[in-house]
Amino acid sequence: MNNILRIFLTLILAIFVLSGCTSTQAPSQYNDGRSAGEGFIPATSGGRLNPDLEGRDEGDNIGNNMYGGFTMVRDVLPSVYFGFDSTSVGASERLKLQQAAEYLEQNSDQHLLVEGHCDWHGTKEYNLTLGDRRANSIRDYLGTVGITPERIVKISKGSLEAISGLSKEMSSQNRRADLIVLKK
Repeated sequence: MNNILRIFLTLILAIFVLSGCTSTQAPSQYNDGRSAGEGFIPATSGGRLNPDLEGRDEGDNIGNNMYGGFTMVRDVLPSVYFGFDSTSVGASERLKLQQAAEYLEQNSDQHLLVEGHCDWHGTKEYNLTLGDRRANSIRDYLGTVGITPERIVKISKGSLEAISGLSKEMSSQNRRADLIVLKK
């Protein structure tokens, strides 16, 4: 009788232990065969990207170090780096944004262009959206320290300038937002 009781208690204990384990389910598939776990965001609005993203017009005057009538001046402010698939500004990167806010306060005639960048992981559409969210994160943070949103222009470059084939760790330099000063 003791052997049967031991076996019974062992089985009940095994059921409780095993029921606490989680099982993983295969990701659902979209029509093109990519899974939801691969950084894919389904297209919205009839196959277009996120409807909140704005397209560039020919009149934007992007090129020749110009943006909308402003001269683009790079390397005045440091780039802000993000974690993999993240839009959160880390504590060490907030110091860079404080530096950018102080610069903009001292130079009230200048504006800021925030270029959101991503690494090569994920789809083109996902990375463009992630780059836009990173630029928004920078703009929102600067707004909390007193910089008006009208002085900040943002664009997403997604993974357009990323080096493909690098590991996630080596791609960390691609996960950034470049802060470019715009002067009249």
